[in-house]
Amino acid sequence: MTAATTIDIDKVRINGERLWASLMELAKIGATPKGGVCRLTLTDLDKQGRDLVLGWAKEAGMTITIDKIGNGFMRRAGRNNSLPPIMTGSHIDTQPTGGKFDGNYGVLAGIEVVRTLNDLGIETEAPIEVAFWTNEEGSRFVPVMMGSGVFAKAFTLEHAYAATDTEGKSVKGELERIGYIGTQEPGDHPIGAYFETHIEQGPVLEDNDVTIGVVSGVLGIRWFDCTVTGMEAHAGPTPMALRKDALLAATRIMQDVVAAAHRHPPHGRGTVGMVQVFPNSRNVIPGRVKFSIDLRNATDALVDQMADEVKAFAAKVGQEHGVDVKIEMVSSYNAIAFHDNCVDAVGRAAKKLGYSNMPAVSGAGHDAVYMAKLAPAGMIFIPCKDGISHNEIEDAKPEHITAGCNVLLHAMLERAKVV
Repeated sequence: MTAATTIDIDKVRINGERLWASLMELAKIGATPKGGVCRLTLTDLDKQGRDLVLGWAKEAGMTITIDKIGNGFMRRAGRNNSLPPIMTGSHIDTQPTGGKFDGNYGVLAGIEVVRTLNDLGIETEAPIEVAFWTNEEGSRFVPVMMGSGVFAKAFTLEHAYAATDTEGKSVKGELERIGYIGTQEPGDHPIGAYFETHIEQGPVLEDNDVTIGVVSGVLGIRWFDCTVTGMEAHAGPTPMALRKDALLAATRIMQDVVAAAHRHPPHGRGTVGMVQVFPNSRNVIPGRVKFSIDLRNATDALVDQMADEVKAFAAKVGQEHGVDVKIEMVSSYNAIAFHDNCVDAVGRAAKKLGYSNMPAVSGAGHDAVYMAKLAPAGMIFIPCKDGISHNEIEDAKPEHITAGCNVLLHAMLERAKVV
């Protein structure tokens, strides 16, 4: 008789106190005075974090594989190990002023799923695997989501290896230095399905007093630089009607960036986060303004429509003010829709476990974005205090940490099949 015949799987729960303790233990590596974590990718501290996590995996009886970009894969065998593993994971590198949960929660929740299965002697048909991905944050090396991006062939291993930090140190050199340049070719690693659990990094769940966000996808993103060129002139002698004020025109376009998001709810986002004014003098009419435009929405069609509207309005403003307006695309990320089966698995698990839940979308990028190109994928969100992340005061409630991991456990078991 197997464990599955003697245990009511629907009643299985993870050990929340153990998961919390693991998160707090990992947070000691690179701990900051304000209660956050600074553990930049491929530093000595990152090596310590990786060593700790892999040590826990080995204690749980998992086998370890490291690929050439330093991604780590920790596998619990299934009854049929020829099946591709049901994978979960995230990252353990942080921002310079990062928190205890961003990324780290997704990795350690996976470890806790395995520990729980071990405790209860539950065997799955397919293997269970936990991954940590190299340089998700992109705070030391560019591009962001580097490890999962190389894995998914979004860019080459050679391109990633050549990336350098501000001191000129390369990704390849740092991987070699800390001993995490593996032998497996990135991507030569099958995946049956991928789940990632994460703090929301936004305020929606908390604002709605909901425990679980059932993530349907990731917003499409378009980044532009807008340059408005008029003519600098003396602020006193130049009459208002004869001015070519670049800043006046630019502020009208900036307002339309925000208005475009309001025109396309509920997932429209419009942000101007960087502004440069020339010559930036108190008594000179600005002659040139350069600013960033960040547009996001749930589908590529919607975000492209927002961009077209902003461009059309900007052209109109340029004519009305007698200034030149140029908008150039800097970067583009397509919207990602997660697989219906994985999204539904998350929703079913949340409902079965009695957790309040609601549909959610991710406004930020995650490693799951690249995994969704390779296999059915889904994400689980839990609230974080005040929606704050990438900040040392980032915080989450232990009960929410536990809830998200319980949903992860049951979603993965649905895909991996209990023997």
